[in-house]
Amino acid sequence: MVKTIHLVRHGHHALLAGVLCGRLPGVELDELGCHQMSVCAVSLFPPPTAVQSSPQQRALQSASILARHHGLAVETVAAVDEIDVGEWSGRSFDALNRDPDWHRWNNRRGSSRPPDGESMLCLQRRVVQHLEQLRDDAGDGTIAIVSHAEPIRAALLHYADIALDQFLSITVDPASVSTLCFDRRGVHISRINQRVAV
Repeated sequence: MVKTIHLVRHGHHALLAGVLCGRLPGVELDELGCHQMSVCAVSLFPPPTAVQSSPQQRALQSASILARHHGLAVETVAAVDEIDVGEWSGRSFDALNRDPDWHRWNNRRGSSRPPDGESMLCLQRRVVQHLEQLRDDAGDGTIAIVSHAEPIRAALLHYADIALDQFLSITVDPASVSTLCFDRRGVHISRINQRVAV
C-alpha cells in the first residue's frame, strides 16, 4: 500500500518578488499564476484523488484550479497554512534587508522566529503532524496539498533529515510540485521542486 502526497506551491502573484506576504489577506494569483496552475493541473501525476489547501486566498485559488481539472472538491486545512511572520507581514524585502532580526532569522531558522510570529520549528511540527496523520489514514490514493514555500520546505527538510538552518538548500518555486511516497517501509521523496513549463 502506497500513499502519494503532492506538495504544490501556489502560483505566481504580483507581490511575490517584492513583499513578504505571510498571511496578508487579499493576495490573489495574477494571470501568470493562473496559467501556471492550469499547466500544473494537467501535468500532475499520479493524478490526485483529493485536494487540500492552505486557507490563504492565493492557495485556495490554486487548489480550485487543480480540483476543477480533476473533478474534485477542495478541503481547507489550517495545518498547511503559510508561516505566521508576525510584524513582518506585508513588509517589503528591501525594508527587511535593513533589519538585523531578519538576517538573524534567516541564518538561524532552527532557533529563532519573526517578531510576534511563528518559529520554523512550530511550522514544521504542524505540517509534519498533518502529513503523518494522512499517512496513517486507511487506504491509498494520491493527495495534492496546495501550500506555500515555507511549509513545503519545512516538510521536505524533515523527511530529508536536513536541519532547519539549512532551509535554503531546498528551493520551492511557484506552482512547483514536490512529491512524497509513504509505504510500510517509510517515506521516500520522489521529486523536489518540479517546475511547470510555461
